[in-house]
Amino acid sequence: MMCEVLEVSRSGYYAWRDREPSERAKKNVKLAAEIAEIHKNSRRTYGSPRVHAELCERGFKVSRKRVEKQMREQGIVGRRRPKFRRTTDSNHDEPIAPNLVARQFDVEEPDCVWVADITYIWTLQGWMYLAVVLDLFSRRVVGWSMAEHMRVELVLDALRAALGKREPSEGGLMFHSDRGSQYAAKDYRAALEAAGITCSMSRRGNCWDNAVAESFFATLKTELVHDVIFTSREAAKTTIAEWIEIFYNGKRRHSSLDYLSPLEFERRYYENLERTEVA
Repeated sequence: MMCEVLEVSRSGYYAWRDREPSERAKKNVKLAAEIAEIHKNSRRTYGSPRVHAELCERGFKVSRKRVEKQMREQGIVGRRRPKFRRTTDSNHDEPIAPNLVARQFDVEEPDCVWVADITYIWTLQGWMYLAVVLDLFSRRVVGWSMAEHMRVELVLDALRAALGKREPSEGGLMFHSDRGSQYAAKDYRAALEAAGITCSMSRRGNCWDNAVAESFFATLKTELVHDVIFTSREAAKTTIAEWIEIFYNGKRRHSSLDYLSPLEFERRYYENLERTEVA
């Protein structure tokens, strides 16, 4: 009956049913499975560029368009980030540093320029505040802290964490932030000076001057925070710590790093540096 309705011969139908799948069809089945696995392992956040980069890393020779088509057919989509939102309180009388970075976000060596910012995280116990320090070279989070307040101690703890992990040369590191009261505070400026760090600040009301830090928070909220209800402040801290240290630093592919993770980007840099020194 089906053949009659569709005007297909019975012999043609059985020939189609019993025919071996083509090599292209077999490859598409395998590719679809790999794409689904990569998207799942990315916490269902990767779009086609990062999925394509991961496939290439796994040895697949496939075009970006083919990956996009496969993802559309499976209904797989990446996360879209929201636009920047201004959260800085710059209404204070503390000294303001000049904008020395001037949106020059491409850095050739580690620990030359760090950028910092603060954001807020809602939990069922109330607000938590997150301060981060990123190395512009690799976009790696080199220091972070979380607390129930936005006092200067919050950003000082993030700075101390970064200085505990890294060893920037004295006088060779520039530190860029917005002009919020925490970063302009006397204690914070003293901590930078004691470490031999040059201070740089964004212009008033211009989030693009600190776009890398803003972009990091947009990624965090899009890929994690907006999908989770934190039952406690401690739960928020534990979950975000794992996301930063394990996923973002260690696994998440970054478009500005040729789709490498921050840790892999640094590893390859030091590996190449050693080769050059030996040669």
